[in-house]
Amino acid sequence: MSAGQRKPEEAVINVTRASLPPIEEYQAMLREIWESAQLTNMGRYHEELRERLRRYLRVEELELFVNGHSALELLLQAFSLKGEVITTPFTFASTTHAIVRNGLKPVFCDITEKNYTIDVEKLPEKITENTCAILPVHVYGNICAVHKLSEMGRKYHIPVIYDAAHAFGESYEGRGVGSYGDASMFSFHATKVFHTIEGGAVSLGRKDPELMERLYELKNFGILGQEEVASVGANGKMNEFSAAMGLCNLNHISEYIEGRKRVFERYREILSGRRGILFPEPDPDTKSNYAYLPVRFFGAPYSRDAIFERLGKNGIHARKYFYPCVNAYRCYREQYDERETPVAGRISREILTLPIYPGLPLEEVDRICRIVLEER
Repeated sequence: MSAGQRKPEEAVINVTRASLPPIEEYQAMLREIWESAQLTNMGRYHEELRERLRRYLRVEELELFVNGHSALELLLQAFSLKGEVITTPFTFASTTHAIVRNGLKPVFCDITEKNYTIDVEKLPEKITENTCAILPVHVYGNICAVHKLSEMGRKYHIPVIYDAAHAFGESYEGRGVGSYGDASMFSFHATKVFHTIEGGAVSLGRKDPELMERLYELKNFGILGQEEVASVGANGKMNEFSAAMGLCNLNHISEYIEGRKRVFERYREILSGRRGILFPEPDPDTKSNYAYLPVRFFGAPYSRDAIFERLGKNGIHARKYFYPCVNAYRCYREQYDERETPVAGRISREILTLPIYPGLPLEEVDRICRIVLEER
């Protein structure tokens, strides 16, 4: 049996696995939900989670949502934008879909080789009189050039709104990531470092009662009271079951991140420095959450697609994340040319995210690495 061949008894390994607290903790909270019979509409657990997350993320304002996409879509709506939004094509579909579903036009800016975030040097050439916002993404938890982006926002009088779905709990230069820019969106999907099964949030680094009231209206049908509906809103409320899961997971977030760190460092120990294999450059000013394990494979002796297939045959489900780029999606490619963002296009064809989650045994990491390094 070769180094990369899977034994029949070995379990399938997915690219990630939801972190779960001890079931007794969650059951105790479910009992209280049953006794109160308040399942949604900003109940006790919702409010407790909102405040605890605000403190944990070190932000001034925070509002919870049913999921990260709703949070982003309604956040853009809250800014009453019209025109073009500059963003990155190297992201999850949600980022661009939220722009389009607000009747806005995405304008794609290329990314950096260093950490795959939006290239601020190329951004000014994308700004026109129709530009109404910049929507950068902290890709894989790699932090954007936040200071330069803030400068551009001030210079051109446009908001900088971050997709921070991958950046939960991270800090940059000692500040919570969610405090940068005009606002940030977090995703609490089950696959994330921190999750509420499904959920999301918007955070601000400053007090802004008007914007927060607008967000509350939009997530609650525009309802302000029993007899007052102030705007045309949506249903973006987080329920009590999700909030309870969030409270339980927040009790264990440090151990979750530490577990991810152990796995991340084992991969780097084995794979870094190999010809044809590249990790993104670490940033000493960023406190990482180790959300993802992105590796680029290029040139001999490694091929991203060959390694992807070889891992799959051995029950290891890596992910080509993000491939293709958003501007190459079927729903957008008639409007955009992927060749206009060549760095993003090339990296999307080289990148592979390997399995990482707190409970992944290090011996399995070793096995994955052996399969990756097995030359064919």
